[in-house]
This record gives sequence, structure tokens and C-alpha cells, in this order.
Amino acid sequence: MSYQVIARKYRPQRFADVVGQEHVTRTLSQAIEKERIAHAYIFCGPRGTGKTTVARIFAKCLNCTGGPKVDFDDSDPRCQEIAQGRSLDVLEIDGASNNGVEQVRDLRETCRYAPASSKFKIYIIDEVHMLSAAAFNALLKTLEEPPAHVKFMFATTDPEKVLPTILSRCQRFDLRRIPAALIAKHLTHIAGKEGVQVEPAALDAIARGAEGGMRDAESALDQLISFCGKEIAEADVLSMFGLAAQAQLLGLTRAILEGQVQIALKELNDLAGHGKDLGRLMSDLLSHVRNLLIFQVSKGDLSMLEVSEAEAATLKSQAALVKPEIMTRILDVLAETERKMRNAASRKIVMEVGILKAIEARNSVSLDVVLKQLQSLRQADAPRHANPTAPAAPATGPAVMHDRPSTAQPGTQQAPSATMPDMDAAWAALLSGANPLVRASLENARPVSFANRTLTIGFPAENEGQMTLVDTPKNLAQFHEILKAAGWDAISLKFVKGPPTAPGTGNAAKTTTKPDLSPPQPAPGTAKPTAPPTNTPETPAAQVPFDKNTFKNDPEIQKALDIFKGQLVDIRTT
Repeated sequence: MSYQVIARKYRPQRFADVVGQEHVTRTLSQAIEKERIAHAYIFCGPRGTGKTTVARIFAKCLNCTGGPKVDFDDSDPRCQEIAQGRSLDVLEIDGASNNGVEQVRDLRETCRYAPASSKFKIYIIDEVHMLSAAAFNALLKTLEEPPAHVKFMFATTDPEKVLPTILSRCQRFDLRRIPAALIAKHLTHIAGKEGVQVEPAALDAIARGAEGGMRDAESALDQLISFCGKEIAEADVLSMFGLAAQAQLLGLTRAILEGQVQIALKELNDLAGHGKDLGRLMSDLLSHVRNLLIFQVSKGDLSMLEVSEAEAATLKSQAALVKPEIMTRILDVLAETERKMRNAASRKIVMEVGILKAIEARNSVSLDVVLKQLQSLRQADAPRHANPTAPAAPATGPAVMHDRPSTAQPGTQQAPSATMPDMDAAWAALLSGANPLVRASLENARPVSFANRTLTIGFPAENEGQMTLVDTPKNLAQFHEILKAAGWDAISLKFVKGPPTAPGTGNAAKTTTKPDLSPPQPAPGTAKPTAPPTNTPETPAAQVPFDKNTFKNDPEIQKALDIFKGQLVDIRTT
């Protein structure tokens, strides 16, 4: 007897033998038991998942002696004829080589004749999407209303190329990629039958390399038996198919999650130097990171993952290294890298850059986190600083003005006078005295009004975030100190949202108080306070000279850089 390859030798002969397609076999079995057999079926799915095999088994169920029935006898001559491809009533047609309209016309002529010895005449057309449009159209009428003794079974790896008019006349079954665990289990059974010892790690590597196709896995096992003999190790599988060992994949992943750039690049260089398929390595890395993310968000639910026990233990340890939001950013970077590698001239360079970006994504901080951090800093400052604008006892801050007669003696320092400046003068004083960080936040703000000793500052709606950063107890206290040093005490500040009114126009012009614009006069013998800066056409209030070194060395700037681990970048526009 001539040698028969494993894929044919161990081909399933009944529905119970089909691996990983229970949703299809169960439906067909119930259709037979309930006598609800359609006239046309189409089986779709990736290569090596059992499309033609299921069609042949279904044909056995229909044409077996005493059928249709699911539990047919394997020794039934009709079933053996179908299994060996010599049945006169079950015709297998290759759609790629019989794709013309003439072949379809011959099929229409022959299907009118009754079956030779079976109950049904069954046509199995493989790769039916290869039929031409004319051939499809010629088949339409026969497919919709075939003779009662005719059944059509189509198989295709690309259902999108099949005409919708054909699909609408068939019952469609989509076969899935077979899980790696089921493939490894089936290969273990075959290896036992063949008397071959295969390491569990080698079986897992074969299953990973098959990408859900049982026929590919069986062919790989057949090739390994020829290459290695009766004992197969994981190293044999890795060297033959260019795969990375599971330990190497896990080591590369850990280096990325821990931010170890040098180790990650060294692992990649070693794998590339040993001839590993980098495209497949990236696919495996992406799949593993995906499993880590699913493990995190599902709180350890392994039912959603196709992993071995050893991989499950690794998932638990690596999932604790980073948070889910960081894992999501890393997954996005790796997915984009895989897309770029498909058409890249140098896959290694693209993958190296992708790994570096993945590590950067691990260390980056999202905008939401930055805003939350700023908000927490603002709340942390609140207990230490009372609100200077709230009226309270004298100890509450500079926003309170006491209408008491002065008791200072001549020749002594007196508190600044209550004489109020105009709106533009107060605004210019604030901008001049504020630190660079606060001054940058006030860039888009404008004074709105100055009434009842309250200076109202407006922020456009799109700059509401800047108003939140400025309106803190710490900054308000600083503003009052600036105004007090300029000789103006008892001024309250108010920040509002919305389009600011231009100074001197609208309601602002009506409500702006116009007191004595001269600075307060000191008592005899005391120092004269420095006059606040005034506005001129050459030096508007909003334009304050910017000193780069002062901004860089400002304590507030340094504090922000330390918190968010940032750096200053000089961006020049042309």
C-alpha cells in the first residue's frame, strides 16, 4: 500500500471527528434528524478548517444506506465510495478549472438525470468563488429550483467574491479558525497513533504556526517526522519554521513592559540573527499583548483566551507590570508597527522603531491624567490658602478693606491708600508682576470690568482650562500682593468664562469706575510708592517682555516639569 500523508490518513469521517466546528456539525445533524434538508449549502472559512470535509460527511449522511441519517455505518459501501471519491452520485468539481459557462451548462444537463444508486445526486463545488460571472448566472435558475434529487454544496475561502444572488439561494455556514489548544490536542492523538514522541512545547509551536488551520498543522507534523524521526523537540520546530520560542517572546514582552530598551533591542537582534520571521514575531507579540490586556480588563477570566497553563501563569505576572490604559497604548503602537512592516523594505528597522515607540508609550502621560493631576494640586493648595476674595475677619487676606481713620503718626510707614487705579493700569500691573507660568496662562484673558473694587477678568470659552489653572488660592494671593506692592489694596479679583468684552466698550464701559488715577500719596516723611506701569500705544498692557532664561528657571516651571517628567522644547515658526 502506498504512503498516505497524515492530513488524508486522519481526515475526519463523521461529524463527531471534526475538530473545532461544532456550531456547523450540530446544525447539520439536527437538520437531518428533523428532515429539514435544504437544496443548497455554502461552507466558508480559512484554508484547512474543514469545509470540503464537512461537505463529504454531509454527503455520506444523505446517501448512506437507509439514510438520511447521522449515525451511518463506516463499512457501508456507499459511504466508502464517497470517502474514496469514486461515487457516481457525489461529484466533486474544482471551481478553478471548471469556471466557464460551458461546464455549468453541462452540469445543468446532467443534473436532470436520476442518481445511479443513491437517494440524491450531490454536486460539491470547491473554490466556487472562482466561477466566472457568466457561469454564476447560468447556474442561478438551476440553483433556485433544482430537481428534488439534486443537492448543491459549495466551499470557498472568499465568500465576498460570490455573487449575492448565489449566496441568497444557499444556507451559509462560516467555519472558524481552530483554536491552538484544540490543534495541539489533536496532534497529540495523531503522534500517539504514529508512535512519535513530541514535546508539549513543540506541539504548541506547531499549533501557533498553523494559524488556525488543522491541515497546515498536520502537514507540519508530517514534515517534522520526516526530518526528526521518532522524537521531535521544540527547537526542531522553531528552526524549521522560523518561529520564536515562547520564552523569547515572553522575554521581549517583559522588556517592553518594564521599559528596558537595551534588553528589548538585544532580544530582537538575537531573534533576527537566528533567521526568525520578524513578521510572524510581530504577530505573536501583538497577540500576546492583546491577551495581557484582555486578562487585565476581564480580571483574570481565561475563558476569553486561548492559552496553555504555562502561558496563563505568565499572563498573571506580566499583567501586573503596567495598568490597562498603558497596555492599550502599547497595543496601538504594535498594531501600527505590524501594518507598516507588511510593505517595509527593512522589517528589522521598522520593528526596532516600533519597540522604542512602545516603550515611550509606556512612559507617556495622557492629557486626562495631566488635567487630573493639576486639579489635585489645586485641591491640595486649598486647605493651606484661604480664599483672599471672600469677606471675613482681618486675618483672611488682602481682599478686605477696613474703613477706619488712620492713626499713624507723621514720619511713620502707612498702609497703602484705598485710591483705586483704572482697569488697564491694574491689569498691566498684574501682568508685570506675575511669574512666567501664570503670565502664559493669562495670555488669552482680558479685563472685562472694574466696579465696586472688583476687577473682572474674562477668558474665552475655548480657554476655560487656562482659567482653571489661574483661579487658585495661591495665584489669587500672589495677585493681591502684586497690587498691594503697587500701592493698591482691597481689590478683589473675579474670573469669568465667555467672550471677554473689550476694555472701554459695552457694559464694561458703563460699570467701570473712574476714580482718581493718580497713585496714592504717602504721609510726610515716608517713601513714595512706585507708580504702576501705564499703557502707551508702543507698549500695550498685554505685551510683556519674555525672558527665556527666567521662564526656564522659574520654580513653578521646574515643579511642573518634575511632576509630569517633561522637558522644554523650543519650537520656531517660519
